[in-house]
Amino acid sequence: MTTHSNHRSWLASANDHPDFPLQNLPLGIFSSTNKSPRGGVAIGEMILDLQAALDAGLFHGAAVAAAETASRSQLNDFFALGAAARRALRGALLELLDERSKQREAMQALGETLLVPMHACQLHLPARIGDYTDFYVGIHHANNVGKLFRPDNPLLPNYKHVPIGYHGRASTICVSDTPVRRPNGQTLPPGQDTPSFGPSKRLDYELELGIWIGQGNEMGEPIAIGQASEHVAGFCLLNDWSARDVQAWEYQPLGPFLSKNFASSVSPWVITAEALEPFRKTQPARPEGDPQPLPYLLDEADQATGAIDIELEVLLLTAAMREQGLPPQRLARSNTLNMYWTVAQMVAHHSVGGCKLQPGDLFGSGTLSGPQSEAFGSLLESTVGGKQPLSLPSGEQRTFLADGDEVIMRARCHREGYPSIGFGECRGTLLPAL
Repeated sequence: MTTHSNHRSWLASANDHPDFPLQNLPLGIFSSTNKSPRGGVAIGEMILDLQAALDAGLFHGAAVAAAETASRSQLNDFFALGAAARRALRGALLELLDERSKQREAMQALGETLLVPMHACQLHLPARIGDYTDFYVGIHHANNVGKLFRPDNPLLPNYKHVPIGYHGRASTICVSDTPVRRPNGQTLPPGQDTPSFGPSKRLDYELELGIWIGQGNEMGEPIAIGQASEHVAGFCLLNDWSARDVQAWEYQPLGPFLSKNFASSVSPWVITAEALEPFRKTQPARPEGDPQPLPYLLDEADQATGAIDIELEVLLLTAAMREQGLPPQRLARSNTLNMYWTVAQMVAHHSVGGCKLQPGDLFGSGTLSGPQSEAFGSLLESTVGGKQPLSLPSGEQRTFLADGDEVIMRARCHREGYPSIGFGECRGTLLPAL
């Protein structure tokens, strides 16, 4: 597929847009005045209404069925169509929105019937999430957290052999800008023998990549590693909010439960696998002495192009900073190249025992920290378990999140000679516990 690296759009706001230039074209679900949720495409500061484009007869050939399916109130049906439909729709959109488009005048004449200002719209979850799995593929995060509890042996013996993950709760995954309520739960205070109940005092964020599953598989039929990437529809940002004190008490022996299931936030736009093709990279080599993945997890093509170069960052805006007119403070900048396992390896492993994946299922990568402190993707790491507070420009300090804090996550891909591709933002403000 051509990358259209030098092409520009007739829509002025798309050109040099840091997130949504012509080369991106992410999909999402939006609603506007007097209209119910429906599928749209982000382009510059606008949203292209797919149903309006269909009504105007702008699509032809295979793109018609693809656009009709993507125009619905959820993207599950579109995800189920697979890569051919995504490519057909993307190709048609690239032609329609290119500055040399033959239908430029017709599209401009439609005005806001076709292109709706993004600021005037509400964005929704892009798909009905049937199942959610959170992985643990950020090796630096795994090392950092392990050192807090096992300084001499931070990684458990299975980490470099198997992509670790757990099944999370899909019902409380929410779209960006949805407020998040501080959870209540059981904790075991230091020095105590019996637990107490109340609001979590060690509320944290986790900087993650979200992975949307496209075509699924039948129960009992694993997805082979060589075909696994074809089952990924796209990507988003994911903040897996975590109550660390609740987690410390409950996680043994079965892992996270209430400490994770109260909320996870995702960015609203699905960045397609096709849009990210120019940013594919070789999977970073494993350190000398690390085991080779077992054959069902090892594919030469996946190792050559299975990694993606996405810059991630997390920022914090407190209530006091808002009052003082201060901008958000960046707390970390990391990259998806810090993933020890590829996305395809996650898909292959998840299905190898016969698990049925379905369109609209969501994976989390796990916290994607880098090796340096300025790239740590959680406060648990940045504050060394709450022992070293972070100082903010407002004069405040934080070991963990306070009520009124807003966590902002961003992601962008950069490549010389190619427009930047962004994910938009994943935001969430913390409300007091009930």
